[in-house]
Amino acid sequence: MATQALANWSSSLEYNALSAEIIHVAVRSFYNWTGCVVGGSAHPAITIARSALARFSGPPTSRLLGSEGSIDADAIHAALFNGIASHVHDYDDTHLDTIIHPTDGAHRLSAPGHGRCKVGRAVWPEHYDVGWHITSTTGSIGAAVAVSKLLGSSAPQTAHSIGLAATQVTGLREMFGSHTKSFHPGRAAQNGLLAAILSGEGYTSSAQVLEAKRGWANVVSSAQRLDAEVASLAPAGRWEIAQNAFKPFPCGIVVHPVIDGCVWLHGELRRQGLLLSEGEYEIQEVRVTVHPLVLELTGKTAPRNGLEAKFSVYHGGAVGLLLGRAAPAQYEDAVVVDERVVRLRERIHATAGENLRPEECHLAVSVQRSDGSTTVIEKHVDHAMGSVERPMADVQLTDKFVDQCIPVLG
Repeated sequence: MATQALANWSSSLEYNALSAEIIHVAVRSFYNWTGCVVGGSAHPAITIARSALARFSGPPTSRLLGSEGSIDADAIHAALFNGIASHVHDYDDTHLDTIIHPTDGAHRLSAPGHGRCKVGRAVWPEHYDVGWHITSTTGSIGAAVAVSKLLGSSAPQTAHSIGLAATQVTGLREMFGSHTKSFHPGRAAQNGLLAAILSGEGYTSSAQVLEAKRGWANVVSSAQRLDAEVASLAPAGRWEIAQNAFKPFPCGIVVHPVIDGCVWLHGELRRQGLLLSEGEYEIQEVRVTVHPLVLELTGKTAPRNGLEAKFSVYHGGAVGLLLGRAAPAQYEDAVVVDERVVRLRERIHATAGENLRPEECHLAVSVQRSDGSTTVIEKHVDHAMGSVERPMADVQLTDKFVDQCIPVLG
């Protein structure tokens, strides 16, 4: 039974069974998550939520990372607020096989993060295709297992926490581009924390919630492969956390190959003397060929604000090509409506290439020279920076961490 197998595996796993590589990956994931929380802590999605819910808070016991001064909250609200902050800039780590953000919401251990991704793989892509936000629907389960591990819960208690978390399924893709997208992992963390605390005190649920006929997998997906995924939880199986990618750009990860290519093209225009100063060249057209999933997830041609722009391959390409960078500052509302950015976005034409992988793209930029002639510069990207194949180095993660913390903490 998948639920009990996951609970048994997690509760019995010892730290000394983890390899140095997996520990290093887990530390990188937590480090990256912490920077994302600090960087997102002043976003309106957080300030609105804190203000609206302040009247319902209990005694402060838990730290809100990145908050000005020393602002604490009760544990249930801290899980929500820190979880929202971790995801609001879409800058968090991503498990590329399922596009789950494994470290969102709660402080994940390597084991719960691994188990959560296994559950996600069991229902991917059908679960996501129908409209569920897989980061949060699996996130409640991952958070429940993580907190149960920290509490020292038994395997039966952990199984009940999985059931309590699974019944609180959260997150619809319709919310992408709004505050509610980042609410999803915050709520998932909150749900998982609540589930682990209740089960630790004897609260019961279903011990076969994941696999039952009317359980989680069969309700939220038209297909499921739980038995196969749970069987590979054994130490000899692949650790899913090792498949984590870290984002150099704060947007949907399927846009990253396009941004990576456009940043390279920005530099190439400079090298060829076609860029006199920032933005002063005449781009006639940009043709982008991407995997069909890119247009499905990030096909917003005219985003109105920074949150919508995170789901626009056109905005990501425009700032990469025009400005040579795509950091959080390039996803501020003012940049999204900047005339130069809008004008270039309108010249980007994206089409689906059926033979391309999701992490692959091809770009062709037509530039008019001063003598009236046209130069076409092309770039093919096999794997974007930050992917498993081209991972961010520790020093790059440190730079990312510092860049997010300085505007908030000084």
